[in-house]
Amino acid sequence: MSKTPEKQCVEATQCTVVHVGNELDQHSHSLKQSSQQSQCGYQTRFVTGKKTIQCSVCLKEFSKNYNLVIHMRTHTGEKPYQCSECLKDFSHKSSLISHMRIHSEENPYRCSECLKDFSKNSHLVRHMRTHTGETPYECSVCVKRFSENSQLIVHMRTHTGEKPYQCSECLKDFTQNSQLIVHMRTHTGEKPYQCSECLKHFLHKSPLVRHVRTHTGEKPYQCSECLKDFSRKNYLENHIRTHTGVNPYHCSECLKVFTQKSSLVSHMRTHTGEKPYQCSECLKCFTRKSSLVSHMRTHTERVIQKI
Repeated sequence: MSKTPEKQCVEATQCTVVHVGNELDQHSHSLKQSSQQSQCGYQTRFVTGKKTIQCSVCLKEFSKNYNLVIHMRTHTGEKPYQCSECLKDFSHKSSLISHMRIHSEENPYRCSECLKDFSKNSHLVRHMRTHTGETPYECSVCVKRFSENSQLIVHMRTHTGEKPYQCSECLKDFTQNSQLIVHMRTHTGEKPYQCSECLKHFLHKSPLVRHVRTHTGEKPYQCSECLKDFSRKNYLENHIRTHTGVNPYHCSECLKVFTQKSSLVSHMRTHTGEKPYQCSECLKCFTRKSSLVSHMRTHTERVIQKI
């Protein structure tokens, strides 16, 4: 069989498609039209007889013009849809519709297990995994699995060492945007979490939760051996060792063992001679905070005696 001759289109300089047989005759170009389209952010191409529209910025191709129009917003930053309640802008109409449910409190997607409602179907899909235990996203390095793709993306950075979020003040890098947000508070001094009882402020939510228990007296962690209750999980973990006899912290100098890390840290000062706690009155230094507290009383007692 004779091979169908190939012809190179020469009508438009931007077309690099090789056409086969009579395809070239069916493929008409206009240099003027192509130039106008390129200025608008696209150019028309014909590949094996099928018309495609190409983005002039990233060269991505689309079969329909309206898909290209929506795509171009990723380059221009255009957000033509605005919420009438809070004036927030969106690039897609569907995003605006989903957002409006926040104001209307409409949650059309319901979990069949616990009857919890959601504003988006994608949120319901992720929630259902808490019931099914499904973990569809697998790490290709250590085979660890995750219920959400975002969790896998963050996990992969433990293998690659990637830290894409950088502090503009000290240039420190972070693997997650949430870590950067929290870190920035060390520069701004912001403490957004406030106790409603004593109005004390906190950098993080978890310290606030623990602090509130000092007001409520709540002790949610219970020892299964003696039923003693604790306000913090690490208090319970330390207590459990009194039953098991486990001493996981070892001194590298004298091999003495401890149930708590804080006890090991204090003990190590007997070897290093470090005294990090200093009296503001006489500048005397101490290895333990409790020793400093006791010492400070000698100054307050002298003041009382003088009075």
